[in-house]
Amino acid sequence: MSAFGPNPWIQRHWDWRAAANFVFGGAGSGLILAAALALPLGPARAVSLPLGLALVALGLTCVWLEIGRPWRALHVFFNARTSWMTREAFAGIALFGVTVAAFFRPGDWMEIALGFFALLFAWCQAMILRASKGIPAWREPKVIPFILATSLGEGAALAVVLAVAYNMPSPLAYGLLAVALLARAAAWMVYVASVAPKLRGTPQAALVAVTPVLLWIGTFGALALAALAAALPRHFAMLLALGAAAAAILAGWHAKRTIVTRASLNQGFSLPNLPTRGAR
Repeated sequence: MSAFGPNPWIQRHWDWRAAANFVFGGAGSGLILAAALALPLGPARAVSLPLGLALVALGLTCVWLEIGRPWRALHVFFNARTSWMTREAFAGIALFGVTVAAFFRPGDWMEIALGFFALLFAWCQAMILRASKGIPAWREPKVIPFILATSLGEGAALAVVLAVAYNMPSPLAYGLLAVALLARAAAWMVYVASVAPKLRGTPQAALVAVTPVLLWIGTFGALALAALAAALPRHFAMLLALGAAAAAILAGWHAKRTIVTRASLNQGFSLPNLPTRGAR
């Protein structure tokens, strides 16, 4: 496939560093959302908030490193009316502020704000892909529910690990993990069914190859391990919870990296009316 021209080509502007923003930022915002929804006040929740912020910051740092002239990153704040990247940046700032406030002053309204801005950050990430009109794997509307579901699923997996680590039983965290992973699997199947026919060659094969990993390892395998973790004593549950989280999170990261870097086939362009030199 050519690097540029009327024929489709795989974009090379967004590499693993751009994918890392979706990988770490999605998991971090998902953890903060899961903490607001399912973790009671206590050490597990106290650790979840700074950990979530650290993941979001790591994702934003990776995409900042992708820029050849890093200070140009400040330009991202100048286009809130048209750019989802700008909106993501502002949502990230708000998420940092609310999370710090919720860490020191938890409360009902603070939990609502915490969940809202975590969800808003994940939504902005999904819309960044949706707004890329030239790439079929990104512009597909069905990518939005998948990005949201995998963010929550990854966050819920981390929340379960923290709940087990601090011996704070949280049936809500297990329930949230099950719902999020099943929703993610359904969203992925719908997304692939819509996008795969629009691709060809290596990008199509890469996207389709994610399905068994996401379903059998990231969904059913993770849920089986989580169910065992919920049923067995704590010294067994910790290893099982870590295994469930690893399966759920790595499968989601694999899917997002594939969407951003391997299935990102640019559709090319057409010139139906070619100019003729010397024509009047």
